[in-house]
Amino acid sequence: MEAFDWQRMLLDEFPLAFLGEVAVRALFAYLVVFLFLKVSGRRGVRQLSLFELVVILTLGSAAGDVSFYEDVPLLPIVVVFATLLLLYNLTTRMMKRSTRFADWVEGKPVVIIRDGLYELGTLEAQNITSDEFHMELRRAGVEHLGQVRLGILEVDGDLSLYFFPPEATHSGLSVLPAELRPVYRQIPEDGLYACNRCGNPQPLAASSTPTCARCGSNLWSRALDWKREP
Repeated sequence: MEAFDWQRMLLDEFPLAFLGEVAVRALFAYLVVFLFLKVSGRRGVRQLSLFELVVILTLGSAAGDVSFYEDVPLLPIVVVFATLLLLYNLTTRMMKRSTRFADWVEGKPVVIIRDGLYELGTLEAQNITSDEFHMELRRAGVEHLGQVRLGILEVDGDLSLYFFPPEATHSGLSVLPAELRPVYRQIPEDGLYACNRCGNPQPLAASSTPTCARCGSNLWSRALDWKREP
């Protein structure tokens, strides 16, 4: 192999018409990655929206191949970048013109917690497990849902939280790890418990096997009433 062989570096043995095929392949990869992330329920990754994540993933593959493999010519990669740039500009313009299209591409902020309770069905609809969500709450300094007035899942996957003032905090579902938050079907002793599914607190009697009046779940944890430090 000869170094700096421009024919090999630019197009190798491919015909010029192959560049058109590369553009179609780039479009296909763009759509496949987007649809996969959309169907899987991804909302973004830390300050990156779903749309930006698609562009980065698609570009990253093309850039990596041309950097490390001598048999990957340069011109097809240029076409990939140009095609993705065109798709990026086209998509952003359509998003500016159509709110409905923008909401479909990037999603909308979703209220997950309202007045210390989970909004019914919203957590499941976002394809997030309660353990994952509780981890995010703990990172924000939350010990139980009764401290949270409003919790909003943003389009980039970040969580925006608005807290009750300490004097308005009420009892709520613990978000501590499983080993610190026993779950019961049969209540061990009289006390205030919170529904494991929706967070609804209820006073329950020992030895009972109650169902939640709000969502119908039969799993309970002891409700906490600790106030959040200002």
